[in-house]
Amino acid sequence: MPRLSWKIDKMPELCRFFGIIIRMYYNDHDPPHFHAVYGDDEALIGIETLSIIRGELPRRGLAWC
Repeated sequence: MPRLSWKIDKMPELCRFFGIIIRMYYNDHDPPHFHAVYGDDEALIGIETLSIIRGELPRRGLAWC
């Protein structure tokens, strides 16, 4: 699946763990979310619910949720 955001590489990186990169803009659109990138996959994860808003990650990439 292609990346959801062409700007993902310019987005500030908050952390990396188990091959997952967490990125977030401070003034991005609602609802509040972060971008999780795992290999070639990307998903927007809601901060309040930790559910996927858009995109997808493989099961292995979701194991931390």
